[in-house]
Amino acid sequence: MRYVSDLPYETKEEQNVTIPAADGTRLAARIWRPTSSDQEPVPAILEYIPYRQRDLTAERDSIHHPYIAGHGYACVRVDLRGTGDSEGVLKDEYLEQEQTDAEDVLAWLADQPWCDGTTGMMGISWGAFAALQVAARQPESLRAIAIASFTDDRYADDMHYMGGALLSDNLAEAGTMFAYGTCPPDPAMVGDRWREMWHERMEGTRPWVLQWLRHQRRDDYWRHASVCEDYTAVRCPVLASSGWADGYSNAVTRLLGNLDVPRKGLIGPWSHKLPHLGEPGPAIGYLQEVVRWWDHWLKGVDNGVMEGPMLQAWMQDSVPPSTSYEERPGRWVGEPSWPSPHITPVVRRLTRHSLSAPLPESDQAPETSAGEAPAEGLSVQSPLSVGQFGGKWASYNAPPDLPYDQREEDGGSLVFETDLLTERTEILGSPCVELDLSVSQPVAMVAARLSDVAPDGSATRVSYGLLNLTRHEAHNDDPSPLEPGRRYRAVIPLNGVAQAFPPGHRIRLSLSTSYWPLAWPPPKPVLLTVYESSSTLTLPVRPLAEPDELPAKPFGDPEGTRPVRPTQLTAPEQRWQVKRDLVDYAAELEIVKDLGTVRMEDIRLDVGRRAYERYTSVADDFTSATGESAWTMSFRRDDWDVRVETRTVLSCDEDHFRVDATLDGYEGDRRVFSRSWNESVPRDLL
Repeated sequence: MRYVSDLPYETKEEQNVTIPAADGTRLAARIWRPTSSDQEPVPAILEYIPYRQRDLTAERDSIHHPYIAGHGYACVRVDLRGTGDSEGVLKDEYLEQEQTDAEDVLAWLADQPWCDGTTGMMGISWGAFAALQVAARQPESLRAIAIASFTDDRYADDMHYMGGALLSDNLAEAGTMFAYGTCPPDPAMVGDRWREMWHERMEGTRPWVLQWLRHQRRDDYWRHASVCEDYTAVRCPVLASSGWADGYSNAVTRLLGNLDVPRKGLIGPWSHKLPHLGEPGPAIGYLQEVVRWWDHWLKGVDNGVMEGPMLQAWMQDSVPPSTSYEERPGRWVGEPSWPSPHITPVVRRLTRHSLSAPLPESDQAPETSAGEAPAEGLSVQSPLSVGQFGGKWASYNAPPDLPYDQREEDGGSLVFETDLLTERTEILGSPCVELDLSVSQPVAMVAARLSDVAPDGSATRVSYGLLNLTRHEAHNDDPSPLEPGRRYRAVIPLNGVAQAFPPGHRIRLSLSTSYWPLAWPPPKPVLLTVYESSSTLTLPVRPLAEPDELPAKPFGDPEGTRPVRPTQLTAPEQRWQVKRDLVDYAAELEIVKDLGTVRMEDIRLDVGRRAYERYTSVADDFTSATGESAWTMSFRRDDWDVRVETRTVLSCDEDHFRVDATLDGYEGDRRVFSRSWNESVPRDLL
């Protein structure tokens, strides 16, 4: 990244700003703005997240907020209620209170003498969720948003459930927020009230996984703040981005296809990172694009920001399987609209362990339909080990967490693949599998994986999708038990992707009945039978003759302001280990992400963060699946020495999930708070 200091506007930074919510709760803010804004007001840009602007996001924030401020904007970082130095308790994600607080913040910003009355919102992940959800509420001052790595559908396409199957990230994210939401405020900001505020947070917190497990269907809990319920509610322009390695690769194209406002989409090869910090690379000059976006929509500059394709996407070239990449080779392609007129759905029928040649349009209808007398099919009952090389639902690229070579996974799966490709094939969009199937149990799941198979046999996963078959009917609103032996038709959409398959390679579809630990297994092992002659794979093929509609390098190099670098005091640790014991048949995935202890020199604060995840099972006992998420967060300055330790364990039997959780707060070596939870939640056809 290129660090720049010569910006159009001289800026100043204001810390320890408090913004009042309507009920009097004070929210902590940090503001960067042009010094000239005292005389010449500017638009305000809000990033609104729970990740502590004073310390935990300070390094990242210092790269882009001063940069955007230096181009003539007031950039404002606000900690959500109950996080950082804000008052209150954060009880769950995306609550009504969170959104009304955001409206209060926007109104306060628009009313400041240094603001010209117009605002925008930006962010990645939670910040992007917040911006999109608030945009749907149409606050008066909000003129545009720029969002990265988000979803518009909280049930079907977030870290909780995928195709009605429970994701292990449901536990992992709950563990993350269990820790972040119970950290103390900084006494340097809030004074002697810090201990009272801290204990209020710990007293008011419950493990969020309990709430999320109590909503296993698409109900009003998930419909709230899911913009897909009413796309017409969003009335401001949207710049949306994500990465193919992220868990949020689908919402960008859904917004492009469903919003009726000026909109642009950008999808790179990245994991869960902002595009100017993108990993795997290449990272791009995203902040320059954001400034252009704000200049046009908040200042009325005629800069051509809406010219060119609606979607710009990184067409990934073939690579060997690896859990991490520094760069993904490929090129940028552009699509004029979405759905794109360039994309052709190409259907291949499943045959005996093969994928047929592309079918002519007249031959794409199924040969048989569900409910007919069973014919001979292909069957598989996957071992619980299938999925150990599946990687993380949303890659963070640290520790290495992308899927590894799929050959071991495919040993417990039904496999269908093409003949050797004779020419390069490129896809852009969401592949789709339609299966004619039967199962042996009333609760069953299917994991469908698309892989690029090289001449040496190595298989790189390109995309995947999950479906809890009890929710195979549209919208997953009213699941029902499956009738063993009965034939059903099930449609499994795979995550969107842009991928090139070179000549000499094969395209492989793999189907399994487990994908642990990425997804929680069903109560019992399941025998799946697929009637291949009436089952298909549809690929969104982008013909090679179509123009890319973009120059070879459509973006500038990544740049930002020089970050505030902490001093590393103790070494970080990263680990991602798969273990199998052939004595007792225990299997384990262990993940460690320990950032060590760092010193924030400007505020004289030592900060430590350690996350630990562990997923275990024994042989093919599907009720032995257990997940654990444990965090330690520590803060020290002079004689102020505090830490939070959290641990959440999720286990199951055939009928229930069980949550065992602990929260401990320490001042020095003295434990000053301790609480535990031991609760069970019925499994709802899951």
